[in-house]
Amino acid sequence: MSRTLVAAPARDRILDAADVLLARYGYRKMTVDDIAQEAGIGKGTVYLSFPTKEEIALCCIDRMVERLLERLRAIGSGPGTAETRLRAMLRERVLHRFDYARDHAASIDAMLLVVRRSLLARRGRYFRSEADVFEDVLSRARRQGELGTRSPSRDAESLVTATNALLPYSLSPRELGNRKDLERRVDAVADLLVHGLSASTPRRRSRHGRSSLSRSLPKNPQRSPR
Repeated sequence: MSRTLVAAPARDRILDAADVLLARYGYRKMTVDDIAQEAGIGKGTVYLSFPTKEEIALCCIDRMVERLLERLRAIGSGPGTAETRLRAMLRERVLHRFDYARDHAASIDAMLLVVRRSLLARRGRYFRSEADVFEDVLSRARRQGELGTRSPSRDAESLVTATNALLPYSLSPRELGNRKDLERRVDAVADLLVHGLSASTPRRRSRHGRSSLSRSLPKNPQRSPR
């Protein structure tokens, strides 16, 4: 047990140091010696926690996504309507990644060249975890009559898939530097997606069993002349 208690803080210190160095030097120039020095630990301790520099970089991304999931859960269980929370969640999943990538702009291209294959294997897990959080919100909204989603699981996956085009690895270097433009784009996409969900909400029924829409129609509509 003592080894576990020691290992967790060391792991966080290593990842903290790597995040600093990735922003300062970039992936290519960063060495394990640099990480050990920045973290204030021995090089051997780094290798006890991570077998390679590539694994350190990947675990930095893992931790970023873990923090994103915490934010999504907090927003999803917070105040406001389901529509408001879903819009905020979609915004957060894009901008959280954007801010992390922008801080590492000097190294992200070089890092992706090395870790792309391993990162692609992880991305499916990332996106599934995010979809699970959206599914929880959609399921609760359906039970409470806020949204008319027929399949929370399918719709959650669609929300994630539809916003993937706005994630950092889909943006050009110029786009990666323009946060305000990205905010406008993600808000427009979020509005469109959530509007689609709200438009499918079933109409409430009156005490007589008719929907609010049917009550607004004439009882005996006359046929229009041919």
